[in-house]
Amino acid sequence: MASSHGRGLVHLAAALDQPSAYDALPYVEAARLAERGGLDFVTLDDTLARPGLDALAVLSRVASATGRIGLVPTVASTHPELFPAQAAVATLDRVSRGRAGWRIDRETGEVADVAARLWDGREGDTEIGDMPNGGPRPAHGHPVRVVDATDEPARRTAARYADVALVRAASAAQAAAERDQLHAMAVEFGRRPEELRVLAGLLVDLGDGEHAAAPGHGGGGPRRTAQGPLYRGGPVDLAALIATWHGEGVVDGFHLTPAEPLRDLERLVNGTVALLQHRGLFRTFYPGSTLREHLDLAVPAHRCG
Repeated sequence: MASSHGRGLVHLAAALDQPSAYDALPYVEAARLAERGGLDFVTLDDTLARPGLDALAVLSRVASATGRIGLVPTVASTHPELFPAQAAVATLDRVSRGRAGWRIDRETGEVADVAARLWDGREGDTEIGDMPNGGPRPAHGHPVRVVDATDEPARRTAARYADVALVRAASAAQAAAERDQLHAMAVEFGRRPEELRVLAGLLVDLGDGEHAAAPGHGGGGPRRTAQGPLYRGGPVDLAALIATWHGEGVVDGFHLTPAEPLRDLERLVNGTVALLQHRGLFRTFYPGSTLREHLDLAVPAHRCG
């Protein structure tokens, strides 16, 4: 099976979530590590365990301490809250010079549609420039929209509006089925499949090394858990899994959530990523400066009016 946009380099992203972190410094250090590995982007969810610092605030700090890696916060958004949310993400995009995305936390397509109209310059008859905290449309279009396409309503939202869809798959066959369904839905909505990047979401536990590989883990592939597909093993086997799935064209890349944030991210960058780079499957430097360039996504058409 061929991937949706040719057999280019694999796309890699990582979650920065650290439940025990109460200030921005650990996130800055983790993002710098991910950037050193050339990852496309990092994500950060909002959590009550981080009093006073929401995901946007943390990634705004990260933006000033990094230069290339994409920054994708989860932004709680209902229709009435979209104006301030859009303005906040626009600010992150501006300070990071085009590296921002946002992970839409609602399954409804209405939120994503209104967001798209905001980025394109109008919501109804209202021009962005006329709204508080509004601004001109960036040259790269608008921040990348990421949707967790785990269930049916979310899959439809992702197929219609997302730039990046996250799927949960415990096998290459399941990943291929999820991708094919998203592509078919995208076509129904008048989109081209190559406009959508499909990333497989995996929890990764690299704590015990290669010898931890067991049936359902390591070389045997991810194991289903209540939190999602879990890979447990070493960086070498994880690199082999990524190379195999990507080589078969079942996904465009992976969104990896470390079980132990700093430990597993370090082993991911120094082990797995280094192996993929050695095999010519992952970038050794950033050829561009925006998140859209990292993901090889075209600037979205302006649909104002």
